[in-house]
Amino acid sequence: MELIPAIDIKDGKCVRLFQGDYEQVTVFSDDPVEMALRWASEGCECLHIVDLDGAKTGATSNYDVVERICRATDARIQLGGGIRSLEVAKTYYDVGVDRLILGTIAVDSPDKLTAIMDSLGSESVIVSVDARSGVVALDGWTRNTKVEASELVSDMSLLGVVRCMYTDIERDGTLSSPNFDAIGNLVNMSNINVIAAGGISSLDSLLKLADLGVEGAIVGRAIYTGHLELKTALNAIEKIQ
Repeated sequence: MELIPAIDIKDGKCVRLFQGDYEQVTVFSDDPVEMALRWASEGCECLHIVDLDGAKTGATSNYDVVERICRATDARIQLGGGIRSLEVAKTYYDVGVDRLILGTIAVDSPDKLTAIMDSLGSESVIVSVDARSGVVALDGWTRNTKVEASELVSDMSLLGVVRCMYTDIERDGTLSSPNFDAIGNLVNMSNINVIAAGGISSLDSLLKLADLGVEGAIVGRAIYTGHLELKTALNAIEKIQ
């Protein structure tokens, strides 16, 4: 299992939201590039970048920041937020983003998702499955649907998607614990690789996720507040691989 630090960008700053609420924002750094370099220097080989403004509006609001992160570090970059066309996907891919995280278009326009996979390869795509009470939310978690998370994963498997990221919105940013039951069900229901996010705040949680068989775990607020020490977590995970 790979440990992946999250760098959420809003108005050019590194922030964390509470349960995806844009009105409950904590700013942890004015310089997301500095944070990227910090987590990379501590041993992380992949960084999870989210353009929160883009996720909500569909615009590439923080493109310049993403570009600077790509140029500043050798870490692999996975990026989500506002990627809703092949043109935008290619723009980010060309600047150095390794994996594009797609959520809204996976539900609204699966043909666009397929076009991106056909052009850039299925390994370049992660479908974001963001759920509130088991039901998928879109547009930066501001729009609810009637699509069950498990239903979306099943549909994505049929389209040839190889990797999904599951986030329990109600646990995200809460420093509680992941939704182990939901994550375990998704891991077992298909051959799609699952990356887990939301509520990861302790080493015990990470070890339990590894035991469930997730491919990666995204850590956010916990490493910014000090609830989870990144190097300690990386060492512990390395020992069980």
